[in-house]
Formats: sequence, structure tokens, C-alpha cells
Amino acid sequence: MSKLAEAHRLLVQAAESNVAEGMARFGIATSDQVIGIKVGTIRGIAKGLGRDQALAEALWDSGVYEARLLACFVGEPKALTAQGMDRWAARFDNWATCDTACFDLFDKSPLAWDAVRRWAEDEREFVRRAAFALLAGLALHARKLDDAPFLEALPLIEAHAGDPRNFVKKGVSWALRAIGMRSPALHAAVGAMAERLSASPMPAARWIGRDAARDLARPAARRKAGLT
Repeated sequence: MSKLAEAHRLLVQAAESNVAEGMARFGIATSDQVIGIKVGTIRGIAKGLGRDQALAEALWDSGVYEARLLACFVGEPKALTAQGMDRWAARFDNWATCDTACFDLFDKSPLAWDAVRRWAEDEREFVRRAAFALLAGLALHARKLDDAPFLEALPLIEAHAGDPRNFVKKGVSWALRAIGMRSPALHAAVGAMAERLSASPMPAARWIGRDAARDLARPAARRKAGLT
């Protein structure tokens, strides 16, 4: 049995009928075939399979929702190409696949920053969301980076804060809040931006500004930023 066939066998075997029915409660709507498997179960399958980019590409091309999530967990960050990342991003049609790819695979690639800038200018809803989900992933995971690249990314956030689409708006807020928790300097810079956005004539920007300001004022967020 090929590794791809084995992966599909494991996915089908792990199906639970109530999982697929519950996806709508979490705002997950996809044109992909849905088997119905908990994400934790998919992660467990991925651990057994190991990192394998060829397998990841085959799983991605299957058109099965859970297989695409599994692809994100078994993909190899160093084997990614810009063209390959763009190809996957073009097929994003829900926040869960988008965020899993960005948060569990793409943000570990040296190509991540270029993808953030490229996808932010893309008009497709889930490609633009991917830009900011990826930026949030970098802010939360790339702990060795200094403040400079994140300060440089703030104008990109401000430029797209007015996008009224729900999944873009939430992605932009996520990125802004994640950056603000990295250091005192970034907390201050994000706080100033949140204040400006809160006064914006654009409803989406106002929502993002208020969401970020509220989150960054929490004691836990201030501790994470090194303020207390």
C-alpha cells in the first residue's frame, strides 16, 4: 500500500459522524469533500506518517478537507516553494484550512515574509486572510526575530484594516494583536495604531482598533509583552 493510500485509509477509519455536522457551528464551509474527523485526531495521524512534502502535495490535491489539513501537518517547511504556497493559497475557501496551513506549515518557511506581502495585495478573501494569519503565526512563533520586521509590517495592516469582509477583518485583528504582545516597543506601536483605527470612518478599521485595544489592555497580554 502506498503512503498516500495508507493516509487515506487512516483518515476514513477515524471518521466520526457528528464532526462533519458540527463544522457549521464554527463557521467552516468548504466545497471540499468532508469526512468528519477531529483536528486532534488528524494531528495524531500526521505524527505517525512523519514529514513528507511529496505526500503533502498528493494529500492537498485530493480535494478532501481533512486530507488538506493533514497535508499542512506533514508538509516540510524547507521544501516549500513560493509557487507551491501560492497554489495552495488559491484553493483556500474556509478559515480552518487557511489558518492551519499558515500556522502549522507556512510560518516555518523562509519564504513566509514574502508571502505575507504578496497575499495582502490579493483581492481574494481567503488569500488576503492568509497574509494576516501568516503574519500572526510569525508573531507568535518566530520568537528569535527582533522588532524590526514587525514594525515594518504595521503599515500593511493599516492599509488593509478597512477591508469589511469578516474573515479578512478577523485575520487583520489577529495579526495586530499578536504583534503587540511581542515586546514593550511593539505593544506601544500597536496601541497607537489601535487608537488611530478606533477613530477611523471605516467600520472594519474601527472594529479592529477596538478589538486590539481591548485585548492588549488585558493583564495577560501586558505580561506577555514584558510590561509587568
